[in-house]
Amino acid sequence: MIKTPDLLELAGARVLMRVDFNVPLDSKTFQPTDLTRMRAALPTLEYLLNAGASVVLCSHLGRPKGGPEDRYSLKHLLPSLENLLSRKVRFVNDCISDEAFEASADLQAGSVLLLENVRFYPEEEAGDVEFAQKLSRHGNCYVNDAFGTAHREHASTATVARFFGDQVAAGYLMKAELDQAARVLENPRRPFTAIMGGAKVSDKLLLIENLMPKVDRLLVVGGMAYTFCKAMGGEVGSSLCEEDRLETARNLLAKAKDLGVELVIPEDSVIADAFGNDAHRQIAMNHEIPAGWMGLDLGPKAIQTMVAQIQDAATILWNGPAGVFEFSNFETGTRSIAEAVAEATDRGAFSLVGGGDSAAAVHRFGVQDRVSYVSTGGGALLELLEGSTLPGVQVLDRP
Repeated sequence: MIKTPDLLELAGARVLMRVDFNVPLDSKTFQPTDLTRMRAALPTLEYLLNAGASVVLCSHLGRPKGGPEDRYSLKHLLPSLENLLSRKVRFVNDCISDEAFEASADLQAGSVLLLENVRFYPEEEAGDVEFAQKLSRHGNCYVNDAFGTAHREHASTATVARFFGDQVAAGYLMKAELDQAARVLENPRRPFTAIMGGAKVSDKLLLIENLMPKVDRLLVVGGMAYTFCKAMGGEVGSSLCEEDRLETARNLLAKAKDLGVELVIPEDSVIADAFGNDAHRQIAMNHEIPAGWMGLDLGPKAIQTMVAQIQDAATILWNGPAGVFEFSNFETGTRSIAEAVAEATDRGAFSLVGGGDSAAAVHRFGVQDRVSYVSTGGGALLELLEGSTLPGVQVLDRP
């Protein structure tokens, strides 16, 4: 059973809370440019503080190389965190020094301490037991609300939980992420339409295989579609194509047919003679893209087909963009899918949008409030949907 914070003994407690404050920073000022992940932690954090606990926050930021780097210091997040919480937050520039332990021991009910970037220690990503035991000295309860790193067996996301007995819990963000994923995996309303995009079949192979028996329709978009097109005998020019996955694609097409799943491949594309927003563009059928040209977005026929397949869905899972939507001249397909998912949700469908590029797309096109749930986890959600057990979740499961 995975507890939530309301099942912990919080009055007077000191909680070590793992959060995911891995937010984008301005390259010059190092100020955060998107506070979505920080805001997502607020419900749990405010609940803990209002229940009479003090909180020691632990997070990573970026990918520092083997030690402290100023640009990845969590001190840059301090003003934003204090604004979000409307209270002062104490900061220490490490995680396991005497100064850090003295700071956490000195906390009063309702106060917050932010530790330095936990990835400044190589022991973090190694899942080191001794390092995790030291981290555990910061609290007598442990709450993990960092769904975005739940697929990592790191010291602060998994190993540390063993030192808290039954005083461990999933934060409200973590619980919501697990509940929404379960909603599409375990008992989806029909028809269930999954939209799989992104660059490579190999990146989504396990996901497609796990979803295939569960969905009614599988829409394949983005760069990975061209591997399917070539596997079906088409000429895809210079489009992204995994030659070593052609047989895999053919097997998936056959499996879909056996299961009675509609596997929909785009009919046409907006193609370009170079990878760039200003490249020459034209429309081509996906089985006859000229040499030297590459597909970078859905074509008009494909958009029409995909939107029609989304319109009457009762459950929608979207993971991966439909084209190079970072380029304004190749964003139409991804925008059209985002709007179709929002419109289906307006009509009563349940929609789960995967993290990463899909989450960025719904925000870019302004429909984030018109879908049911936007995940904060890219890799974590992917592994959960693939059927994997997440180490950061498994350690919270207590009899």
